[in-house]
Amino acid sequence: MKRSEFLRAVDDEFGARAASLTNDLVLPSFGRSANEAIDSGIAPRDVWFALCEEADVPVERRHGAGLLEPKRG
Repeated sequence: MKRSEFLRAVDDEFGARAASLTNDLVLPSFGRSANEAIDSGIAPRDVWFALCEEADVPVERRHGAGLLEPKRG
């Protein structure tokens, strides 16, 4: 997962709360916010799963999040 995919997934899942969650919510597994964790070198995918766990996102909405829909030919 790239950072852009992470941001897209967070926006899709949390909408207007996305910026607040990534800036203010401290993820216990990293001891810092999602943005701080990614800035420190933690993989966006790992941060996404930690954020999902902390925010009780159902498992079925965690995988494949942030990917663009394939273009139709």
